[in-house]
Amino acid sequence: MIKNGLNNRNREERVSKTLGIIAGGYLLLCFIAPASLPQDSVPELSGRANAFDYAFHDSWGNQNHGENSDLGHNQLLHGGTFAWTDLNVAWAIVYAIGDINCHQKYERSWEINGNQMPVCTRDVGIFFGFFVGCLIFGLRGANRWTIRDTFLSIFPDSKISYLYERDLRLHATYFLIFIGLLPMAIDGFTQLFLDSYESNNPLRLITGFFAGAILGWWFSSALSARPALFQSSQDVVH
Repeated sequence: MIKNGLNNRNREERVSKTLGIIAGGYLLLCFIAPASLPQDSVPELSGRANAFDYAFHDSWGNQNHGENSDLGHNQLLHGGTFAWTDLNVAWAIVYAIGDINCHQKYERSWEINGNQMPVCTRDVGIFFGFFVGCLIFGLRGANRWTIRDTFLSIFPDSKISYLYERDLRLHATYFLIFIGLLPMAIDGFTQLFLDSYESNNPLRLITGFFAGAILGWWFSSALSARPALFQSSQDVVH
């Protein structure tokens, strides 16, 4: 079995720190941007995920889609049109990332200083969880050749020795990822397909956190696992 050696973890610490700074830094800016903008300058939004809806005043999000539409609404009834290209460069980038990444539904988002945040509460949870997942791997993870072994390296060897003895490492990795994503999947798909169910922001925050944590942990592992840097002669117990 491979030792959980933590004596040379420069790459692991650098990878997890970089990913954590990106996720945590953007999350922090999501709070700073609406707090710094003039009060009531970002109205209630309702766009689409994976599309730019509020780049300009004539963009998709600023049109009248009806108040009973599954996507969008009548923007003029929710505080007027909004274009993140009107903001200074820093806040424009923050809201642009939110625009392309998130549906930005106002009822699922928080307001600060009368301004809607760039992302919904689910995404707030995901970004925070991603940061925590990177932090955990940065403190405990080690390159162990494969992604699955690197992913599991945060656990003490004494706790996972049976996974090696029975060759269950890949199964354990899939199971942990499944458990991390399951709460968000249940909450999101139930809301999507069951008209009588509507999630709430605290639940979206919590389920997003668990999904983000497992993703931060996995991405840190995937980018740290490098066979060429693995010291087999030092790290393998016979």
